[in-house]
Amino acid sequence: MFKKHIPQVEFVALMASLMATVALAIDALLPALDIIGFSVGSVSVADNQQIIIMIFLGLGIGPLVFGPISDSIGRKPVVYMGFFLFILSSFMCVFAQNLTVLIIGRVLQGIALSAPRTISIAIIRDTYSGDHMARVMSFVTVVFLLVPVIAPALGKLILDAYNWQAIFYVQIVFAMLVGIWFWKRQPETLREENTVKFSAHIFTDGLRELLKYKQTMGYTFISGFIVGSFLVYLSTAQQVFQEQYGLKEEFPYIFAGLAISIGAATFLNGSFVLKFGMKKLITVFLISFFLISLSYVILFFGKSNPSIEILLLFLAAQFFSISFLFGNLRSAAMQPIGHIAGIGAAITGFISTLMSVPISTYIGSFVDDSVLPLFLGFFVCAFLSLLILVYLKVAEKKKIATPGLSAKS
Repeated sequence: MFKKHIPQVEFVALMASLMATVALAIDALLPALDIIGFSVGSVSVADNQQIIIMIFLGLGIGPLVFGPISDSIGRKPVVYMGFFLFILSSFMCVFAQNLTVLIIGRVLQGIALSAPRTISIAIIRDTYSGDHMARVMSFVTVVFLLVPVIAPALGKLILDAYNWQAIFYVQIVFAMLVGIWFWKRQPETLREENTVKFSAHIFTDGLRELLKYKQTMGYTFISGFIVGSFLVYLSTAQQVFQEQYGLKEEFPYIFAGLAISIGAATFLNGSFVLKFGMKKLITVFLISFFLISLSYVILFFGKSNPSIEILLLFLAAQFFSISFLFGNLRSAAMQPIGHIAGIGAAITGFISTLMSVPISTYIGSFVDDSVLPLFLGFFVCAFLSLLILVYLKVAEKKKIATPGLSAKS
């Protein structure tokens, strides 16, 4: 474990703020999707969903550039690069005259924000390991989740007082403030002995090294399914609550309430992970995620939407389970690859995002006048994740039963 140069409370808050720039860029726009779509000439609900979904494409692509660079020149310069590109791409979104330009701007925003998002994970891995890393990741996620609690309400407040472009200006100011804080307080965490010379082969070499670790790849694939299913909710929440249920004014508060349930579970995970271990928690709550989605499908298959109270109960239960998965899955994937944390965070993030974007786009296209496709998506993603988890556990038992088998398996 590295010597910490700033207090742990400040470290957690700073890493959470780096990640929070992503949440603000996504969630603050949710109440304004239909207005933004109208402003750029889009009247299709499915097209408007792309304003949310396509930023995740950038979040998946960006780490392939920023991760290897951070292993070569250090973590801090890469964060500065990301914030600079984010400011430029935000202005591109503000002045977009059509949906195509706006979507390109959102992809570039995602690429830019992948720098602070990926590097924060690499910094945490540089500083901690094992269940202690998972515990810190949980606390970081709790603070990070405070942003989705207030972001939609903040977005609606800005929208009512000014216009949708002002939401982007607020994001720019927030990114600048976090960037200055990071510059002044966070020391470089990349050790000299872990520096990797940047070359044209750094990605292929990193991927070749990564493929040696079944645990890393398996948990990364599971993460892709879980993030993909959650992304369906993010991209369709405005449509479900405002259009299917007619709760336009209440939407920011509903979104905030569900985010609080996620934050509460993630906070509990910070204590549970030291007591039970991240792998046990992954198993328990992946099964829980599967059973809750299966229950909804059985109860409401072929029927109209349930009351809003029933829907919120199911969603809160689902997100409570998901909250125990996000940080633990990422920590479990990163645990064996501390020696290549930068490129490792980049490639694992790319793989999970490469999976999640088409998953969410496909499932989201069916969420038209019913919530059922959302839970069918949860069910399928949970089932496939459980199959991967079973494979990992069988492989681990074989490794234990076979003396001398490489730990990389």
